[in-house]
Amino acid sequence: MNELRILFLELTKRCNLECVYCRAGKVPEEELSKDEVLGLVDEVASFARPLLIVTGGEPLMREDALEVASHASRKGLPVALATNGTLIDRNLAEDIRRAGIRRVSVSLDGAKPQVHDRMRGVKGAFDAALSGIGHLREAGVEVQVNTTVTRQNVSEVPEVLELCLKLGLRALHLFMFVPVGCGMEVGESVQLPPEDCDDVLRWLQGKSSDVPIELRATCAPQYFRIAGANSRRRLGCLAGVSACFISSAGDVQPCGYLPLSAGNIKERSIKEIWERAEMFRSLRDPARLKGRCGACEYRYVCGGCRARAFAKGGDPLGEDPCCAYVPGTNMGAR
Repeated sequence: MNELRILFLELTKRCNLECVYCRAGKVPEEELSKDEVLGLVDEVASFARPLLIVTGGEPLMREDALEVASHASRKGLPVALATNGTLIDRNLAEDIRRAGIRRVSVSLDGAKPQVHDRMRGVKGAFDAALSGIGHLREAGVEVQVNTTVTRQNVSEVPEVLELCLKLGLRALHLFMFVPVGCGMEVGESVQLPPEDCDDVLRWLQGKSSDVPIELRATCAPQYFRIAGANSRRRLGCLAGVSACFISSAGDVQPCGYLPLSAGNIKERSIKEIWERAEMFRSLRDPARLKGRCGACEYRYVCGGCRARAFAKGGDPLGEDPCCAYVPGTNMGAR
């Protein structure tokens, strides 16, 4: 049985920014009640101990976000918060710490205001995010930066790393763009070509042993090909394999970027969905992959991004269009 190790819980789709590639989109959606969310946390804690990532939208737009986090922490779940950082003042930073949140990830799409504010759709978003990071650091909360890598900001990625080092942060995670939600409208204009994605991942691998913070690639299973990993255990795309996403309406998805529901927690238990849903079973079997991903010798360790495959061809088991590798050639493996 696959262990549930990471659970993304979208509390709301509401947000105070207007990001051009927003995963959540701009369509309002009903939200689970507080009792439904707390009950979900109780059920999850009864059969697994995943890292619970409280996310949105902007999760801090929901008034009971920290109450949910505190409840999960008391139940023994490690809790993280994914935020744009702009709403965090000194008092809220202290409340986040008291809620038992172990780490806060703050999204930064550039090392300077121009790029970040343009991508986030609100002038002043960069300065507000840095202010939030400062308050979190002062409160003693571990901070990670998430950067979505696009054509518009790829040249700034080294500067983002330097900024993280200067601020004394815990980690930098690079997210390779996935066209979903609002991102479907701008996909071709922001998506890096496959060869450029590989270049970024090679840079990341080279830097990972040189800096005193955690560097990680997300939505980039090709990293493990580039790193030369040799394993029969899935290390790349974890969607439905050891991670899942629960939308603000209760739909259980393989990940937040793959908008397919395996069931709704209002109708079936999360435990039943996780263990029995056919969608998850198919994603856990590398033998079901198609196209280049199905033929690839790295299909176990990498598996390709299932969300990009779905966005491109409508099949979550199809090949990842953002991969430059030709199976069997060993060209570009390093």
